[in-house]
Amino acid sequence: MRTSTRRSHGPVAFAAVAALTTGLLAGCANDSDDGSPDATGGGGGKGRITLTVGTFGVFGYQQAGLYDEYMKLHPDIAIKENVTTRTDVYWPKVLTRLQAGSGTDDIQAIEVGNITEAVQTQAAKFVDLGKEADKSQWLDWKLAQATTKDGKTIGLGTDIGPMAVCYRKDLFRKAGLETDRTKLAEQWKGDWAKYVDLGKQYMKKAPKGTKFMDSAASVYNAAVGGASERYYDKDGNVVWDKSEGVKKAWDVAMTAATSDMSAKLKQFDPTWDQGFANGTFATIACPAWMIGYIEQKSGDSGKGKWDVAAAPTAANWGGSFLGVPTASRHQKEAIALAKWLTAPEQQAKVFAKQASFPSTPSAYPSLKPQADTTAYFSDAPLTQIFSDSAKTIPAQYLGPKDKPIDSAIADVGILQVEQKGKTPAQGWEAAAKEIKDVLGQ
Repeated sequence: MRTSTRRSHGPVAFAAVAALTTGLLAGCANDSDDGSPDATGGGGGKGRITLTVGTFGVFGYQQAGLYDEYMKLHPDIAIKENVTTRTDVYWPKVLTRLQAGSGTDDIQAIEVGNITEAVQTQAAKFVDLGKEADKSQWLDWKLAQATTKDGKTIGLGTDIGPMAVCYRKDLFRKAGLETDRTKLAEQWKGDWAKYVDLGKQYMKKAPKGTKFMDSAASVYNAAVGGASERYYDKDGNVVWDKSEGVKKAWDVAMTAATSDMSAKLKQFDPTWDQGFANGTFATIACPAWMIGYIEQKSGDSGKGKWDVAAAPTAANWGGSFLGVPTASRHQKEAIALAKWLTAPEQQAKVFAKQASFPSTPSAYPSLKPQADTTAYFSDAPLTQIFSDSAKTIPAQYLGPKDKPIDSAIADVGILQVEQKGKTPAQGWEAAAKEIKDVLGQ
């Protein structure tokens, strides 16, 4: 993942493990970085105009050689990337500088968990890129996330995190379950509750020492990630406690949490990593960027044992945008660079290096996972599975407190039930208290 929070933005990882290690470990939950900025990129001082790009974690532009390529195409431009590993450090700093009207980078990355806050409270501080770029290049729902009610687009989409289910076909075989990815997807198609029902079947003949899934929070995240209405309604009202999407996701997570099918692990904790290595769970709801994480953490012993099937419902976990602050000293040049970096051709190049899954559908036909990754996941048609999901993900109503509300439910409420033995009602009460504190109620 690119950020330090549990369910934030993360690179799709079909790339080599060496490259993934840099991207994933730089910003996941166990990140020990202090958040200090790291200026990277090339060409400093060589061009007449220096453009600064503010990012968090690893976006892959430097690693894929895009900055160097752009500077060769534009000899009068130098690019300097200012990297802050943690978004909980990065975004407050950006907000402070936006309010001050100075000190921002020429281009600022915006994580999907912060995009609604930016749209609702900072739109006047960003250039309307919708007037500068061909908006038809992006998935409709991705573009909508960065667009104000009056049609101003403050950010151009980078990557996304379409959902699938990754599973250990060797463990499924031992449990007497279907192992063919197409037939398996049909069994749980349309409802994550069917996926949990399969977990009950798995546990009847589960190989010794294994569970069906890694955590109840995993299935909650996947289920709620496919709901149009989650924590806010279309009018911007907070509806987390009334949302049908949240209720369905919570119920399916509670079925898992109160049964024996979950390994009860907290995602991105060291014990979760060990679970991959030890083969202690048979499935995980996996956005595209998690492919490489699994490959890395499962290691050589997992090669050819993992497979990938379409998720019960299309869902998204992750994604970012590039915006140009109105305070940019080189606004025209910054707009041109932001457009170029997020164009389908460049998104495909980042995929080839780091495999962040593009938000521009025209790039999909040219995407090819590395051969070793395809072999690792039993020759699953990875690009097809994730691109099919990406094209059918519903537009979601996001709000400024989406991220803390989501964390309160998954990291407080669900864990109270799963790890501390509380009842679902007690878990919900704990989450509600945390959410009300976040909302100032």
